Amino acid sequence: MAAKKGLKIAVIGGGSSYTPEIVEGFIKRYDELPVKDLYLVDIEEGKEKLEIVGNLAKRMVEKAGLDINIYLTLDRREAIKDADFVTTQFRVGLLDARIRDEKIPLRYNCIGQETTGAGGLAKALRTIPVILDICRDIEELSPNAWLINFTNPSGVITETVNKYTNVKCIGLCNVPILMHMLCADVLNVDKDKIRMDLIGLNHLVWGRDVIYEGESKIDEVIKHLIAGKGYTAKNIPDINWGKYLLESLGMLPCPYHRYYYLTDVMLKEEMESAKKEGTRGELVKKVEEELFELYKNPDLKEKPKQLENRGGQYYSDAACELISAIYNDKGTIHYVNVANNGTVECIAHDSAIERTCYVDKEGAHPFNVKPLPSKIKGLLQVINEYESLAVEAGVHGDYGAALQALILHPLVESSIVKPLLDDIIKENIEYLPQFKHLIPMD
Repeated sequence: MAAKKGLKIAVIGGGSSYTPEIVEGFIKRYDELPVKDLYLVDIEEGKEKLEIVGNLAKRMVEKAGLDINIYLTLDRREAIKDADFVTTQFRVGLLDARIRDEKIPLRYNCIGQETTGAGGLAKALRTIPVILDICRDIEELSPNAWLINFTNPSGVITETVNKYTNVKCIGLCNVPILMHMLCADVLNVDKDKIRMDLIGLNHLVWGRDVIYEGESKIDEVIKHLIAGKGYTAKNIPDINWGKYLLESLGMLPCPYHRYYYLTDVMLKEEMESAKKEGTRGELVKKVEEELFELYKNPDLKEKPKQLENRGGQYYSDAACELISAIYNDKGTIHYVNVANNGTVECIAHDSAIERTCYVDKEGAHPFNVKPLPSKIKGLLQVINEYESLAVEAGVHGDYGAALQALILHPLVESSIVKPLLDDIIKENIEYLPQFKHLIPMD
């Protein structure tokens, strides 16, 4: 990318409660990342939130005394035209769709979670048509732009973009950053002085090693987890892993591994929580209502601390750092979702993996990986094939591929797959144009 003064950046899903964090990230890096025009774009249903969060963004920039133009628009093409970077942080169907993703699987005694299992498939099927539409706009209006995606499920969406478009795309997730921060805390060292050897898929990633000053520190981190110290994400209960699981694994699991390693315990916790205080989506809806009330305050001119209660910490800040690494040809280390291209030998080259990468102006370059041991290879291969089927189902409206994806997924009971999938399609049909041929016309 040719360096130029004055970057144009488009944020798709600009009315998100996370937007103050990405604005803060651009403000902090203004000396190295000269953003001139920041377009926050949303849909008609998100117009009110866009205006609220957009006005806060303008106040933040004004307080910082920076020459950044903030544009609020419902015209996505206007936002994308001639953009240098496009970021995606949208949720098709808003939080009500997330709540359905959590509740529908619970009816069938299955894990209800927004990024994995049946709920994750539902979210992917809704999101894929929209991301492909966005990519068509990028291909036409800003073919040299980078797409930085942190719309979930990030791995499936990144794989879709890489397989079916010509857009330069890197996927991002906050989970590896949470893992990195934990390791720094455990070791009581500067977070910038450690590096994880991270490998897997989005929300199924393992820390094979933690390196500090040339030495492996993974054993120290595992001892910390065995001691039962806190380690999770906001949206996942902090349930103890168990000594023998961690000792035999010998690696740092990501918080989402609880769904696979502690399935029965997690399902029980989900069902009890849904009856008492509601699903995570219902709780988030309340948090968001409180956040947007805060955002309305004309005296608020910075990201409020209460945003930490939303979950997803570090997403936006990591996006800004990734953008800076590309724009400034930094050659720095990031944990991102990229095309496999032979990095992991046991899965397809065009799969999306989550890996420790070197990032420069040409994009993200995954470090080589030693052969995976059986204890993680089997699960990774199964979920990788599930994700491949999810992509095909989402792109082509292939009912059979969706059915087989759920049959394959270890968090779904195979005997109830068809009624579960039928419920997902029926209750999301307004967001599933690729499946409308399956619904009889009245």
